[in-house]
Amino acid sequence: MINALPPVRWFREFGRPPRILGLDIARGLAILGMAGAHIGETEAFDWVDPATWTDLVHGRSSILFAVLAGISIALMTGRSVLPERERMPSIRLNLIGRGAVIFLIGLALEMLNTPIAVILTLYGLLYVAVIPFLRWRPRQLLVAAGLLALIGPALLAFLNAVMLNPYGSGIGFVLYGSYPITVWMAFVLGGMALGRLRVDQLRTAAIALGVGLALAVLGYCLGGIAQVTGITGSSGAISSSADVSSSIDGSILEGGSSAWSPPSGWEDYAQALAATDPFRAAVTAVFAVEPHSGGTAEILGSGGFALAVIALCLLLSGPLRWVLLPLGALGSMPLTAYSAHVLSIVLIGGPGAFFTSNAFWAATAVALLLLTTLWSMFLGRGPLERLVGRGAAAMAAVPRR
Repeated sequence: MINALPPVRWFREFGRPPRILGLDIARGLAILGMAGAHIGETEAFDWVDPATWTDLVHGRSSILFAVLAGISIALMTGRSVLPERERMPSIRLNLIGRGAVIFLIGLALEMLNTPIAVILTLYGLLYVAVIPFLRWRPRQLLVAAGLLALIGPALLAFLNAVMLNPYGSGIGFVLYGSYPITVWMAFVLGGMALGRLRVDQLRTAAIALGVGLALAVLGYCLGGIAQVTGITGSSGAISSSADVSSSIDGSILEGGSSAWSPPSGWEDYAQALAATDPFRAAVTAVFAVEPHSGGTAEILGSGGFALAVIALCLLLSGPLRWVLLPLGALGSMPLTAYSAHVLSIVLIGGPGAFFTSNAFWAATAVALLLLTTLWSMFLGRGPLERLVGRGAAAMAAVPRR
């Protein structure tokens, strides 16, 4: 918990152990990156043109946020020491309460009717989904994350094709929406493994940097080779159920009409299944690397990128502490900052408005850095972080029979 400190003491003491400043800095970058993904004007990424490098915020910022969520869960449940069995009931209730409040905040932001795919609803769900893994050792967590990364996208795409693009609120939310839970659990479990490996030590950060760069190279090379050879198209790994009409060739109907409706029974299933081509869908899911495609190549590439960013923030938080303190303050209250950013879009553009502006992105960044620094300095913990903490404490205090 962060307590309000006089300004001079704040500059001297903020981010000191047991808090890990490098993680707050990385979290601040994730918030600014997600703001850029929502409102920034970016061009397609090109290594030789630095003007296009802002395109890196797409997809990678939310992935960075998810990996950091996993690290935070590990830190709050014992750091490098697995939680004792006696503490597990209280820890479970704490995470359920925390996740519930975050989920409700996400729903409230979605009610503002912005074009943003709000991540907080899934974020809240992940706090509950990780409960079975809390006592897993780092190696077990890494194996689980690896299996989800390698098998999850292909399996989801295969099932999506075999079932002819099933739809429903639950399916859309956790499997084929903007944030498929199998994909994002890989990032959270990977983050939990890092959090259990003494993430505050420079040696851990240096190793994480090397591993992150290797994963990024592997993932993006995998995706690049696939695009050059034509293995994947530009549509991504896992299509939404809303795209069913475009994913099935209308020629399966008599007369070759472009309109298509799902078969009523088994009479048209064989033709529909051939049109969806489950095996090609599974292969595409492995090699898809575009932001939010949910492909194995994206998980490896963008997950490695996020790991490298976290490692760099940990390594630089010492020598560049004074320069990076505002980013740390921003990252210490991510829910408040993220919600304020979404609210600002509504206040500027109105409900349902969609606009992009690098000037507004820059103004948002400056305002968030300034306001969160002042809030941290004079008031301490962010308001929504306090709310989540109270919800978690209230749930953990529920008497158990």
